[in-house]
Amino acid sequence: MIEAWEPMTLSEVAALPAVVDLMTAARALRIKRTTAYALARGGSFPCPVLRVGGAYRVPTAGLLRVLGLAT
Repeated sequence: MIEAWEPMTLSEVAALPAVVDLMTAARALRIKRTTAYALARGGSFPCPVLRVGGAYRVPTAGLLRVLGLAT
């Protein structure tokens, strides 16, 4: 199992689908689990976060912009 703090490789980031879960976004940003959820709850996550039912989802386009990888 991959921990949230374990960073993603560039090839993993490039292969992301259109929307990812909060932990995948946190891995890409090198943010730990507890911090990621606290930021999402407080509206301070570094990129847009959607609340879908009881889950957080992060559009990959916003994540790539924050990472400086948007085309």
